[in-house]
Amino acid sequence: MNPAPSISSLWLEHLARHPGEVVSTGSAGEAFAFDEAIQAAKAMLLEAKAHGKKVLIIGNGGSAAIASHMQTDLCHSLGIRGLVFNEPPLLTALSNDNGYENAFQRLVDLWGDAGDVLVAISSSGRSANILNACAAARARGLGLITYSGFGADNPLRGKGDLNFYVANANYGPVESAHAVLVHHLTDQVLAHLRAQVPA
Repeated sequence: MNPAPSISSLWLEHLARHPGEVVSTGSAGEAFAFDEAIQAAKAMLLEAKAHGKKVLIIGNGGSAAIASHMQTDLCHSLGIRGLVFNEPPLLTALSNDNGYENAFQRLVDLWGDAGDVLVAISSSGRSANILNACAAARARGLGLITYSGFGADNPLRGKGDLNFYVANANYGPVESAHAVLVHHLTDQVLAHLRAQVPA
């Protein structure tokens, strides 16, 4: 008789099914096939690299950790100028003086240039500081890629040129799926760059 599956194995099995639970949409809410959306996101990052532009990545808590991982991959593996705004003295100074809901907006206003790309990561898709930063990015002419989860009606998933929504209401699976999605995107860019290098 086979033993009952453990909680861990059930959780991992559930996570393995997440690609089927990712909904990809454009700025007008139009649906994209997942592969099509990844290729479009890859093109945005390659365009930024080709023109010496930056990729700004924002998130709170676990999403901030994903943002930092993405920055590492952008800078180290892809040669793309990536920025995160997780430095505690700066973030706490801005939050103390301007309110946490405005901290990322101030930084996008300071660092964001037309042609840059903002990657906004939020499990709930409802964090005010993330939404305000997206508005600042739009006003400054940045491209925008979002990753969200929880409710299908969360406001973040309608903000981006490309939006990746994970249909799950729990932090662990949503954050894990976001980490996998971001890694998949940077791996796709890396594969493209390697293919361009003469043998």
